[in-house]
Amino acid sequence: MSGLFGSLSIALSSLTVSQQEMAVTANNVANANTPGYSREIPAVAAGDPITIGSLTFGTGVVLQKIESLRDPILEIQLHQETQQQSKLSTELGQLQQIQTQFGSATSGIGADISNFFNSLQQLSPDPTNLALRQSVLTAAGNLATDFNTTAHNLQTQRSNIDQNVVQSVGDINSLTAQIASVDRQISSVQNAHGDAGTLVDKQTTLIRQLSGLVDVQVIKTDQGISLTTSNGTTLVAGSQSFALSAHLGSDGVQHIMAGTHDITGSLKGGSLAGLIQIRDQEIPSLASSLDQLAAGLANALNAANAQGYDLNGNKGGNIFVPPPVGGGGAAAALSVSLTDPKLIAASSDGTSGSNGNLAVLSAVATQPLANGQTPIQSYSAIVFKVGSDTANVSADVASSNLILQQLQDQRASTSGVSLDEEAANLIKYQTAYQAAARVVSTIETLLADTVNLGLGVAV
Repeated sequence: MSGLFGSLSIALSSLTVSQQEMAVTANNVANANTPGYSREIPAVAAGDPITIGSLTFGTGVVLQKIESLRDPILEIQLHQETQQQSKLSTELGQLQQIQTQFGSATSGIGADISNFFNSLQQLSPDPTNLALRQSVLTAAGNLATDFNTTAHNLQTQRSNIDQNVVQSVGDINSLTAQIASVDRQISSVQNAHGDAGTLVDKQTTLIRQLSGLVDVQVIKTDQGISLTTSNGTTLVAGSQSFALSAHLGSDGVQHIMAGTHDITGSLKGGSLAGLIQIRDQEIPSLASSLDQLAAGLANALNAANAQGYDLNGNKGGNIFVPPPVGGGGAAAALSVSLTDPKLIAASSDGTSGSNGNLAVLSAVATQPLANGQTPIQSYSAIVFKVGSDTANVSADVASSNLILQQLQDQRASTSGVSLDEEAANLIKYQTAYQAAARVVSTIETLLADTVNLGLGVAV
């Protein structure tokens, strides 16, 4: 309508919208540091005009909706890079633990191998010296103990990883249940034509947390969202979640099951994939190399000792307990068979003063084992592999962190809250509110004057 009451209605709409705009700004300021929050902006438009005769009058302003600023493509990229970064970081943490077992070729097992062959060299000038013979057995015992300890530590780490796998599955199920619950809330709000921006932010944050655990793909549907792993295993479909489970397999480790399907080997991202990579690939490979070295070294030394004679003039026996057939578990089971230093077969002809067979024993140091490398070369290769793998993954983590930071910066520029901008908006909305209030006050004065004059002025 036109007239004073029409002007009053327009001013009141301005007051209402300005209040709503200030409320949106206040909410942005309050959530400036809230993780995953997307900045909201009020979408306003002029009210539908009315026509009186040949004249068209405006009807004020209306708040159409409150929009959350977010880039769906950027959110997907953040999910994907979070999966990669989490997987690599998990692998790096586990590799660094492994690296402590293989510090260098000159410490631990590497040093023990050198010390054992040095003890043989020290015995050579005086092959009947029982103290020097005992030093050889002591060096052999230290070597066996370090093999045992390293193999045990690798197995312990693998067992701990297996427990982490079970815990990760529980965390995944908890997150998928929460995501499905939030999806139900979003659908309810949207069906009532309400603003679900805050709930969408909450759901996005939960999906980001889930991405840190497992590779997940987000698909928008008419019924909400669908979350699947990279191999197509459904985790969430709309308001329903589908739990994974951990099942102890015949190989002694936990397998990830989706119903009756084993998806352990198909997981490609998230910390769970990183744990499985170390548990099922890295540690078994290192353990196998360690077993091969232990078995090869024990068999070679046993064979060399069998070629000579001990102080009693008898043929030499095994220095180490023969490793299992095939070498599996050789490092963990390695132990010294000889307890009497007299039984070291230093002699090559059966006489007590002979040291000819010590040269045969010492030659094992330069003898290629089953893997075609000498003992020190074999152990050095293990140390090099651990160091190389750790360095490569560390470089990948640094690269992934950089990419993730760039994506987060892009998101902040789009969805983040700028306190300076919000302060400017607040002043703008405040000024509009004050102006509208001034219009209301003016119209109120005019209406009062009209009433007091008793004039029949159309209002």
